[in-house]
Amino acid sequence: MSELDHKIRNAMTLAGQGKVSRRDFIQLAMAAGITATAANLMFSSAARAEPKKGGNLRLGLAHGSTTDSADPGLYYDQGTGTALWGTLSNSLTELDAAGNAVPDLAESFEPSDGAKKWVFKLRQGATFHNGKDVTADDVVASYMHHKVPDTKSAAKSLLESMASVKADGKNTVVFELTGGNADFPYIASDYHIPIMPAKDGGVDWQSGVRTGPYVLEKFDPGVITTMNRNPNYFKSNVAWFDRVECLSIKDTTARTNALNTGETDYLHRADLPTLDMLKQNPNIVIFETTGYGHYIYVMNVTVPPFDNPDVRNAIKYSLNRDEILQKYSSAMAPSATTTRSHRL
Repeated sequence: MSELDHKIRNAMTLAGQGKVSRRDFIQLAMAAGITATAANLMFSSAARAEPKKGGNLRLGLAHGSTTDSADPGLYYDQGTGTALWGTLSNSLTELDAAGNAVPDLAESFEPSDGAKKWVFKLRQGATFHNGKDVTADDVVASYMHHKVPDTKSAAKSLLESMASVKADGKNTVVFELTGGNADFPYIASDYHIPIMPAKDGGVDWQSGVRTGPYVLEKFDPGVITTMNRNPNYFKSNVAWFDRVECLSIKDTTARTNALNTGETDYLHRADLPTLDMLKQNPNIVIFETTGYGHYIYVMNVTVPPFDNPDVRNAIKYSLNRDEILQKYSSAMAPSATTTRSHRL
């Protein structure tokens, strides 16, 4: 398969998702020697294709450890972040494809008092996997779970500025912050802060009962997590599969081979030098997407020498950012999201 053929196949997939225009598709197809009439028919066929629910999705994840916990405050990487949050749970907000914080379990959110106060209205009809309605008390308990004494939650620092969180009726949650923070809706989207059922003055994180598109069947840390579709999920445009399996395959070669041989349908953290080889498999589609993640230098600014802002600035100025960006972009493009087309 030529590079151009591969691009056309990807373009047909994107056309079915409404992510490529008819004009762009036809121009690409004509460059491959396809007539304009045939290209127009191909686009129309792809654009009309409706996704169908069903099947089993097997994800080959690069992370996972036998010490992984179902406690969201202790989610370490995507071994738990994908399975127990993205698949199993919801937070108050989520990030859309453009990197904007938008409502998820919340129906809306509004700031006041210079963004020191945030009021979240909960989505009507959202339920936990056990059928219980999601209420403001569940949200309060889920946030306070990360504020208990001696907590080891990764969200502790994120919520350090949260002075209080209170329920105002069944469907309204009010957050008071120590200072104005226009980015609080982004914090609310963090994968360590899913909404869990309130229980006995805390939350029930042990059972895995959440609100997400899939219901937990088995959690075998560092090995496999299996889930089945939630028939009562409040969103109709997700949860296309009957069943999802998240497999921990930390070895890059083994993870790549699993996709290439059909043992999995999705490759997490592809080995970029192998992408050209994967393109030769007609059952594999490689998607290139824009990411919004970033890497930082972590410094404890409460201890010397990093408590000195001059030291922190010296480190910043010592780095050639343009060179790092150039080398990183060259090494990482295209992005490594790969799937087997016959499953998706």
